[in-house]
Amino acid sequence: MTPTALKNYLDKLISNQLQISTTIWGPPGIGKSSIVAQVAQQQKIDFVDVRLSQLAPTDLRGLPVPEGGISKWYPPEFLPRQGKGILFLDELNMAPPAMQGMAQQLILDRRVGSYEVPDGWYIWAACNRKEDRAAVFDMPSPLANRFLHLHVEPDFESFKIYALNRGLHEQVIAFLSFRSSLLHKLDPQQPAWPSPRSWEMASQLHFAGIDIAPAVGDGAAAEFAAYLKVYENLPDINAILNGAGKNVDFPQEPSIRYAVTIGLAVRAENATQGYSAFAWLDRTATPEWVQLFAVDLFRTLRARGQMGALAQMVQKDKRLQDFLKDFQGLVSF
Repeated sequence: MTPTALKNYLDKLISNQLQISTTIWGPPGIGKSSIVAQVAQQQKIDFVDVRLSQLAPTDLRGLPVPEGGISKWYPPEFLPRQGKGILFLDELNMAPPAMQGMAQQLILDRRVGSYEVPDGWYIWAACNRKEDRAAVFDMPSPLANRFLHLHVEPDFESFKIYALNRGLHEQVIAFLSFRSSLLHKLDPQQPAWPSPRSWEMASQLHFAGIDIAPAVGDGAAAEFAAYLKVYENLPDINAILNGAGKNVDFPQEPSIRYAVTIGLAVRAENATQGYSAFAWLDRTATPEWVQLFAVDLFRTLRARGQMGALAQMVQKDKRLQDFLKDFQGLVSF
């Protein structure tokens, strides 16, 4: 499933209060733990991320302390004791068998040693796949059978939604729109390679004017640097946003078209600018490019609380009204 579909599935588990232990499988760098953290934040519940591969059995079970002639296990402070939330066992199959056995007790009995998981907590986990050459151990069949198993794959549209919401650099989003195959390209022979996680780091580096190769690898960084040359031939985006694009044509080169549509959607600071860009594209571009832009514009303006104002402007424009009728379901004002 896509990251968006995974997030929707996890949301439904919580909405229906289904405390079924769940494992998320997927390649490294795809954002498994980030998705779970987003679900917890949107559901307004707590989130505890436990990296099992970095723990010893006593770290999870606790330390034995003599009390009244017997030993009692004092659980670690990072385990939840109240409230509601997600206890996330990350890198589950990278943990050695002894730790996986300890996790099995936690998952099966919702307790380990003297510790008991509070009623309002969900126990979810994430695992890397053998084919990605991660240093993983086989998950014991009894443990695997305690989980739901959800498999997630890289998906650019899911990443773009996340990137727009997080404010990633528009040139990174435009480049990946043009070269979506480079969103995730695992290279086990190299320490740096492109993934959703590393592209987010690359965005931070690019904002600072720093080489992105240490994040995504030399090959992807070279292609990104070559792509940036298209910005030398970009039409005046600010003029279009400010309603002065009457004599500006939509470019012919696909790489530049991606840069223009993403740039307009990201840079539109308010409904007026968004409307100007929408009207210009509807006049100069083919419907598929207008649709691509509109989806991104609606996401950014909705996040800025400007959709109501945009809707009022669009309702006075018959041309845009006709466009939206042709693409019903594109947006709900």
